[in-house]
Amino acid sequence: MKIEYNNLYTHYVFTTMHRLPLIPTKHRIRIEKYITGIVNNNSSKLYAIYANSDHLHFLISRAPNISDEKLATIVADSSEKFINQNKLVKGEFAWQQTASAFSVSKAEVNKICKYILNQPEHHKKVSFEREYQNFIKHYQSTIKIEH
Repeated sequence: MKIEYNNLYTHYVFTTMHRLPLIPTKHRIRIEKYITGIVNNNSSKLYAIYANSDHLHFLISRAPNISDEKLATIVADSSEKFINQNKLVKGEFAWQQTASAFSVSKAEVNKICKYILNQPEHHKKVSFEREYQNFIKHYQSTIKIEH
């Protein structure tokens, strides 16, 4: 069945292989623009993106005909190839083989966009390890459903 309207927002977090600081600041915007194009070419819309040296955040509204896993794979594979072909990092670039995808409500979109775009300031106070632990704690908290 064709889905005419959808509201599928996802906050992705990718990490560089071994969480090494591989993404140089001077190529950050070029990488972000390339990933924006990948998302747009897959019938999805990118709302915010920030490439830190060792990890990437981006928030999208995803087309209903593509899974979170499929879109993450397309973005990872395409951006790895782009980064390596254009020699944007020293040596071989790769994302870790796993990523995170967090569902976001429409009411949270602006808040998450601000959070993503504020990454430089955020990471002056909070390490990526602590940030990630906080995400898992927040998004994976158990909800008791009464029957």
